[in-house]
Amino acid sequence: MTEADTRVNEWYRRLNEPRPLLVLISGPSGVGKDAVLKRMQEMGYPFHFVITATTRPRRPGEVNGVDYFFLSEAEFAAMLENGELLEHALVYGEHKGVPKAQVRQALASGQDVLMRVDVQGAATVRCLVPEVISIFLTAASEEELIERLKRRRTEAAKRLQQRIALARAEMACIPEFDYVVVNREGELDETVRQIVAIMNAEKCRVHWREAAL
Repeated sequence: MTEADTRVNEWYRRLNEPRPLLVLISGPSGVGKDAVLKRMQEMGYPFHFVITATTRPRRPGEVNGVDYFFLSEAEFAAMLENGELLEHALVYGEHKGVPKAQVRQALASGQDVLMRVDVQGAATVRCLVPEVISIFLTAASEEELIERLKRRRTEAAKRLQQRIALARAEMACIPEFDYVVVNREGELDETVRQIVAIMNAEKCRVHWREAAL
């Protein structure tokens, strides 16, 4: 067998191996990160969705272990101290973090992994895992984003204004991401298709970005 034959055989071997991706979806509050991930699950895409741990109170309709892991301050502190979080952030006085174990197990099994993190957390993940594929999700306009935040009616007026101010600051971080996707009002399925298209394109890269934790 010639050297050229060996290289060709190596390429065929690599092309037939699993290529699990680590993808983070971020963006300001109100852009629809949760809605996008839920719709991807409903449409049957075979991804592993990382469940974030948080100390914030549970909202009506949210389920522990499905939407988030709702932890006490002490429980969250213990995970942090034991090095069990890939990233963590303090936002509006509430802790959020991504458990490492979920990510490692899913990637090891060959599954694509999607993480929902805020913009601050996304910066941390990119530093720790440079191979991560980062997608910034945004609304079509600032006016539309503010209207979505108002419709949620989950916060007092002061907290709402804080979220709006933070959203403006977070929009300035778009150049730090690999991709930006506009989640337009009433076009959730199209948003999902764009994210899936990004992931499919990444799997076709010659120089594949393999995430290592």
